Amino acid sequence: MHNVSSVTRRRLLARAAALTLVSACAWSGPATAAPPVTGPLAANPFLGPLGTATMHGDAGSSDVTPLAGPAPGAGVTVYPLGAACPTLLEGADGLVVGLCTAIAGQTPTVFLFDSAAPGPIGGALASLPLTKGSLLGGVYAYLDNEDRLVVVDGGRRLLRVDHVRGDDGAWRLTAAAQADLSSAIPQGDNVTGLVPDWSGNVWFATGHGVVGFAGQDGRVETVALPSGELVANSISSAPDGAVAVASTHALYELRAKDGKPEILWRAAYDRGSARKPGQLSWGTGSTPTYFGPVRGDEYLAIVDNADDRVRLIVARSGSGEQVCSLPVPVGGSENSPIGIGGSIFVASTYGYPYPAVPEGAGPAVPPSAPFRGGVSRVDLTADGCVPVWDSPVRSAAVPRLSLADGGIHTLRRVGPDATTPLDGFDYVVLDPATGAVRASIPLPGTVAEDPLQMAALITRGGALWQGTVTGVVRIG
Repeated sequence: MHNVSSVTRRRLLARAAALTLVSACAWSGPATAAPPVTGPLAANPFLGPLGTATMHGDAGSSDVTPLAGPAPGAGVTVYPLGAACPTLLEGADGLVVGLCTAIAGQTPTVFLFDSAAPGPIGGALASLPLTKGSLLGGVYAYLDNEDRLVVVDGGRRLLRVDHVRGDDGAWRLTAAAQADLSSAIPQGDNVTGLVPDWSGNVWFATGHGVVGFAGQDGRVETVALPSGELVANSISSAPDGAVAVASTHALYELRAKDGKPEILWRAAYDRGSARKPGQLSWGTGSTPTYFGPVRGDEYLAIVDNADDRVRLIVARSGSGEQVCSLPVPVGGSENSPIGIGGSIFVASTYGYPYPAVPEGAGPAVPPSAPFRGGVSRVDLTADGCVPVWDSPVRSAAVPRLSLADGGIHTLRRVGPDATTPLDGFDYVVLDPATGAVRASIPLPGTVAEDPLQMAALITRGGALWQGTVTGVVRIG
């Protein structure tokens, strides 16, 4: 772990000021502000704190947090773990738990952090390697209501990983198996999505299209999606018991009925003719997002993979009725949309230079493309979906909207559209009413600290933790 020196920081701040000015001048959105962004978030009783218990903040994958992000002038700390860290979560005890993949051997590894007392393992207090699975196996996990990390390892075991402090003052991570999924998941398949429903069942979806749940008694029940449909993203759940899954062909809602998973509806979307550059599968790159103005789960949003212009698809939860299908100028998106109240925000990943894609993802068409980025806001009205603004920000991470400070927090890639190993990154805050950049802080390093479109964590202490390809960057 290291801190940025004051001299370096002054240079970086000067660069950030210039970049902020350029970005603001280049923005082509409307001059008047849109309506305020607000709405309810549904708190699942089997999850840890709202906003910090899942990769996308909550069970509905809203990518919204009730917590405020870093204050102006926040410091920057780097945790060099030698691992890519897509999942960073904070429990009620204030400790941060990360699920990372080691660069050496690609072993899934759980790390424990305390920002007030950095530990000896690249800044972490403790670490625990898990059984290795596929590239996407073990990427998604969540914290339960006892601050335990719930994850499926490469051995297809549903684990709860606890952290305890010994009499010697040292922290330790221990894993206990809740269920063996090996009889329900074929050899060679791995869990890609994981979420609890409001009854405490742990739902999962696998890369090859097996969807099911493990009950609190450890019993496992599954249903298979149609042959050829893969699941490359996580899954979401709603207070009424429904669970949303987006395959490479269609959007689904399921629920537990008579102790078994039941498909409520299936809605096909335009998956295009091939995988796009900057996406990891041939189909939607979205974890389905629940949102709505009354309960926070009236609607579901994904982005399709249409050849001409990708579209934001909004469906009514409970029935699958399409509410709107609106072309958005983002090229393509591997990220879950932000959804809150009647507003949706979509970030482009088209052309993002991923170093690897999952086995079976298929070739990209074209093989590569410039990464021009872009973030768009769309509002849901009585007449359907209405575009509000488009920002040119080249988001390099999954953006996170804070209801407390009213900002959209993300990391921006700095460099030419044709990405290079010399590109840098800035932490930026967008105004959700206009799309303009209202604050930025430059970050140290180049592609060695690439956030690789991973999700950030905003903690109760007002810090933003961002996973990178080699560890974690903490701002604040």
